[in-house]
Parts: sequence; structure tokens; C-alpha cells
Amino acid sequence: MSALWPPKDLLAATGGYLRVPFAATGISIDSRTTRTGDLFIALVGENGDGHDHVASALARGAAGAVIHRLPDGLPDDAPLLQVADTFTALHDLGRYGRTRFTGRLVAVTGSVGKTTTKDMLRAIFTAHGKTWAAEASHNNHWGVPLTLARMPPDARFAAIEIGMNHAGEIAPLARLARPHAAVITAIAPAHIGHLGSMEAIADEKASIAEGLEPDCVLLLPADSPWHDRMAASTATPTQSFGSAKTANHRLVSASADALGSDIVAEIAGVLVPFRLPVPGLHMAMNAVAALAAASLIGADPIRGAEALGSFAAGAGRGARREIAVPLGTAILLDESYNASSASIRASLAVLTLLPATRRIAVLGDMLELGDAGAAEHRGLAADVLAAADLVFTCGPLMRLLHDAIPAARAGAHAVDSTALAPILAAALQPGDAVLVKGSLGSRMKTIILALDAGQMPPALDAGQIKDTP
Repeated sequence: MSALWPPKDLLAATGGYLRVPFAATGISIDSRTTRTGDLFIALVGENGDGHDHVASALARGAAGAVIHRLPDGLPDDAPLLQVADTFTALHDLGRYGRTRFTGRLVAVTGSVGKTTTKDMLRAIFTAHGKTWAAEASHNNHWGVPLTLARMPPDARFAAIEIGMNHAGEIAPLARLARPHAAVITAIAPAHIGHLGSMEAIADEKASIAEGLEPDCVLLLPADSPWHDRMAASTATPTQSFGSAKTANHRLVSASADALGSDIVAEIAGVLVPFRLPVPGLHMAMNAVAALAAASLIGADPIRGAEALGSFAAGAGRGARREIAVPLGTAILLDESYNASSASIRASLAVLTLLPATRRIAVLGDMLELGDAGAAEHRGLAADVLAAADLVFTCGPLMRLLHDAIPAARAGAHAVDSTALAPILAAALQPGDAVLVKGSLGSRMKTIILALDAGQMPPALDAGQIKDTP
């Protein structure tokens, strides 16, 4: 494998000191998952100091490590790149990785649908040439530079996801990524507890335009009540996607069943009929957003739609599978990665499509909603009752939803996902369809692991680095 980071590029990017010259074929910030040939970056964070794990990374086959202090116990000839600060070095590597990339890049942000849209862009671009996109939701202050630093210089296309928790976070990451097109999937009350208002959320998402390359386009959701505000906030050219007749790229029709949707879209004036093998109107809209964004940088929408014919939902984002229950099987709809009121309603709509004797919603708290939290949780009651026969909940905020629905429909409530998992598992019957969803901090993956394994999983690693929605 050719070197992703030869010594000259490591030095040019970071201005550091190579104690022993080495070349790297990849980038790692976690010694537990470091692979042979990786450059391990010893980041310092709330949960630990990567310098304590340099020896472990090198033992796993790392080509070298980026450090800002010399770890104890390493030999004098250890392959180390010494810098002033490893976090700054990560950003320097990302900036240099973007500079040497000669292809075309699309950045995705939004309150919901970012990762799915990014993954759809990956599928579309792969049908056109060599493509780069992060496997996970690497969308924050460490994830974006990591994605850029891992990007092959000779890729023709790249899709980058940009997220935030607080105001002022998106624009610097957009300036680092320098996209040739950017898409905002939707505006919803995720993180309203930190930003204070829907207007502030829309403004923060629209700030992605600050990183766009000259004369490039910001793609906005035409059906959003915040469309005009976002369009007016930037001098960047804008286009829109959605079902509105005024949209530049339209979802003309979508007919959903349990296995997917038959879609007709109009992308850049071209009528594009296709089958998307994942159900839900939100998935259809994500597909239109991806096709529209790809068309802005020269991809063929017909070829792109054909590529989406084999698209599969990711783990925690709509993946569906059978699980074993006593005397049979049930369907599990895994939406455990994150949640907002908008995404819960979209997932409930998919639940109604699934063939089942009983439809069960398993919901954990939606977090970072501030003063809006209580109303957002109680406000789900009508939608939950329209979609589910039984509702299991966990967390103090979802207790409000539990108390707002009839006792006959309230399966059980528990203090957290670990407590709820065995209660839910004992209640499942053959023919059930089960939706599991909640914010990342609610750890609904605990329930997914329990249902997949048929037993309680080990405790999750509290030190694991989290992505931002």
C-alpha cells in the first residue's frame, strides 16, 4: 500500500520534528483500533491522555506517533513526530489533506439526516469514481479534521459531515473542509437547549456557507419554514430541494412500503424515477438532497439514482433485521444512534409500514432540549399512539410521555436503558415489530445489544469519543 502520509508531507503539514523518519498509510486517534501502518495521534481529552497509549499503538503496528511530550519508556529510535500540540497537529493534517485533494467535495449538515445523506452521497459518487467519506459520523472538532487527514489525495469525490452542539462550531469546520457544495438537510429543535431558539439553530446551520469555495452553491430544504431566513443570511448562491413546487430539485412522488419507496424526483430538470430500498418519506427526502448535491458538482443524477438502488440503512439509523424471541422471531428497527422529535416521528411512520402482529416503540430521552424538553416529550403522545400498540420508555424526560398515554398502551418505564432492556426482552412475542430510538446519551444501543445477543451486554465504554448530532 502506498503511503498516505510520506515523511515530507508530515513535516510540511505540521512543522514538527521527526525523530526517526517514517511513512504512514492511515490515521488513528484510538490505540485500541490502531492498524498496521497507521499514524497514531496522541490527543489529550477529558477522558484520558493519548500519550499514555503510544507504546500500545506502536505495539499494534503503528508506523509512528504524533506527540507533544515524550512518553516514558520508549526507545530512543521510536518513530515519533514531535509537535507543539497534538490537537493542533490533527487540524494541520486535515488542512493539508484538504489542500492536496484535487477532487470535488460536498459537505452535509442539518438537525437530522446528516449521516444518511452523507452515506447516500458516498454511494452516488462511488458510481462515478474513487470516493472518500468517513464510515462513522465523524462530524465534530476532531472528526472533521480526522476525515480530511484520512482522505486519499487522488479521490475524485468526497462527502464530509459537519455537526455542532453549540453556536460557532460549524463555520470553522466548514472553512477547514472548503466544500464545493454544501447541503442543509433540515432544521429541527436538536440542541435548542444550547442554542436557545430555532432561529439560532437555522443561523448556525447556514454558517456552513462561510467555508464554501468561491461561486459554489448552498443547498437548502425548500419545505423548511427557515428556508428564507437561511437564504437571506448569506451572499452565497443557493438552490433548494424538497416537495415544494418552487424547489430547484423536487421530490415529485414517493410511495412507501415495508421494504422501501418508489420515488420520482426531478433533479436539475431531469426526471429521475428509482427504487430506494429503505422505507420512509424522510429517507426519500435524504435521497433527493444527496442527488441534488451531487448534481451540483457534476454527478449524473440517473447514474446516481441507480447506485441508490442498493443503498442500505446504517446501524442505529434505520437498519432492520430479525431477532430471536421465545418461540419465534420479531423485527427490530434499529434507530438507536440519536433522536429528535422530528426523527422520532419519521421513525414511527416507518414502524407503521412493517408487517407485524404488534408494533412496539421503545424510546429513550431526547437530550439537549433545555426548557423545551418537557413539551417536546409530551408532544409525541399522539404520534406514538397512532403508530404503536405498546410503548416502552426510559429516562426522566420520557417518563412524561409514559404518563401522557393510556396505561393499556404503556408497556413499561425504567430509569435507564440498562434497566429497561430485560423488561422489554421478556415482553416480546413472535411477530412483533420493535422500534428502538433515543438520543446518544440515552444509550439505547444497550437495548439493541441485548436484543441481538439475547442477553444483557457488557457496560458501554464511558470514555468512548462521541460524535455530535
